[in-house]
Amino acid sequence: MSDEKKTQSGSTLWRYWRGLGGWNFYFLAKFGLLWFGYLNFHALPNLVFMAFLLMPIPSPRWHRWRHLIAIPIGIGLFYHDTWLPGINSILSQGSQLTGFSADYLLELTNRFINWQMIGAGFVLLIAYLFLAQWLRITVFTVAALVWLNVVNIAGPAVSLLPATNTATGSDAASVPATAAPAGDQPAANGPPTSANLTAYLDKFYEQEKARATTFPAALPTDAQPFDVLIINICSLAWADLDAVNLRNHPLWAKMDIMFTNFNSATAYSGPAAIRLLRASCGQPSHHDLYQPANQQCYLFDNLAKLGFKEQLMLDHSGAFGNFLKELREEGDMQAPLMSQAGIGNELASFDGEPIYNDLELLNRWLEQQQKGSEARTATFFNIIPLHDGNRFVGGKKTADYQPRAQKLFDQLNTFLDQLQKSGRKVMVVIVPEHGAALTGDKMQMSGLRDIPSLNITHTPVGIKLIGMQAPHQGSPLEIKTPSSYLALSELVSRLVDGKVFTAPSVDWQVLTQNLPQTAVISENDNAIVMQY
Repeated sequence: MSDEKKTQSGSTLWRYWRGLGGWNFYFLAKFGLLWFGYLNFHALPNLVFMAFLLMPIPSPRWHRWRHLIAIPIGIGLFYHDTWLPGINSILSQGSQLTGFSADYLLELTNRFINWQMIGAGFVLLIAYLFLAQWLRITVFTVAALVWLNVVNIAGPAVSLLPATNTATGSDAASVPATAAPAGDQPAANGPPTSANLTAYLDKFYEQEKARATTFPAALPTDAQPFDVLIINICSLAWADLDAVNLRNHPLWAKMDIMFTNFNSATAYSGPAAIRLLRASCGQPSHHDLYQPANQQCYLFDNLAKLGFKEQLMLDHSGAFGNFLKELREEGDMQAPLMSQAGIGNELASFDGEPIYNDLELLNRWLEQQQKGSEARTATFFNIIPLHDGNRFVGGKKTADYQPRAQKLFDQLNTFLDQLQKSGRKVMVVIVPEHGAALTGDKMQMSGLRDIPSLNITHTPVGIKLIGMQAPHQGSPLEIKTPSSYLALSELVSRLVDGKVFTAPSVDWQVLTQNLPQTAVISENDNAIVMQY
């Protein structure tokens, strides 16, 4: 081919170069969201999409078809670049949306819209339209996206975003690559590459499978009878307490022991309850929660073998999300549900069902304990007054979290006083399922818990022993080591003979020393968050 023909062929090809046109705004919007940390940006797929849009096409008809084809691809890629729940999560949780009231769905939709970001996007659009009159914006867009890919391949030598500390919560900390494992935690060796993180996670689950609480085969003849009451609260984390200024509520000061670095290991109710009911074994993966477990893993079964009668209480029906069914099938909680007949309710849940008054339910429980012939009982009480979307009866708007939390804490505080007066010996364990995600963050809007971040799984866990001869004095003893459900099971096993209630003195430091530590790893169906 002659040089003249080559030149004509080349000029013919470049004659159909049209640039990105309006797609420039699409990528500029992504760059802006990435800069402020609102995107989980995938550089290479975006570069491939840009190349598809830039490829010269002679036929105007095919060019128009390319734009039409690109629209759904662009929308899908944009969604893929966000922190929004994945398709698997939507499919697994989507069936529950049908149970939400229309008012709650409308509120969620309004909460999802970020008007400030929409305003910023409008300003960016006007700026783009203005500058595009004189500048070839496509050149800058291509250069920026190529640079992002080069930096992504090169690794963390160049920071894409302003330097920020992405860890949340007062006890969040990164682990040096050469750090030795703390207690029962696996070592974090090497930089946080995908391979190293996977190896760390696999090692964690391998170690957890070998851990279990050893309960005595039988109680000694001089064992003292008492009750175990575990109050499992939905939607309560340290971050939520700080958001509504209730960290210093008198309820927490009344505790004997506080776990200040407790990890709920999940951000959803069903898995959280199963983990608590299986507290006597190490932390399983989310998948293994729904597989058969060794019988020694079930905390209440271990107590039942020692003469504790199992009891079950809910302040709701347990129908939503098959919660009660999961308690039965995966948590092996077979006790009959305590009657809710005659109990009042001021709140209705997000699905319109009544939420029964917790103080009235607790008082009924105490009355039954006083009248009953059982010397030892173990009760699981799950309560949901703090769940997102709950409203006061007759109202359509979600009730503010602060007054709901204030009332619940006041009720629990009052109940502890009533227990003290009753003369009954009771071990009260307050352990939340997970947080409410009140404030939200750049990854998730308020109320969304698809990613089990630290501000959702870092929960306040308190223990109070009622009816002791030598009660604890002063502020609660704080357990600051990374802890989870196995530590609770271990503490119950140490107290199961009840002798602490009649002892003339108690060494609280000895009682709580060397409790099992658990690395901070949390998992939902499609997301894992770990401190590494």
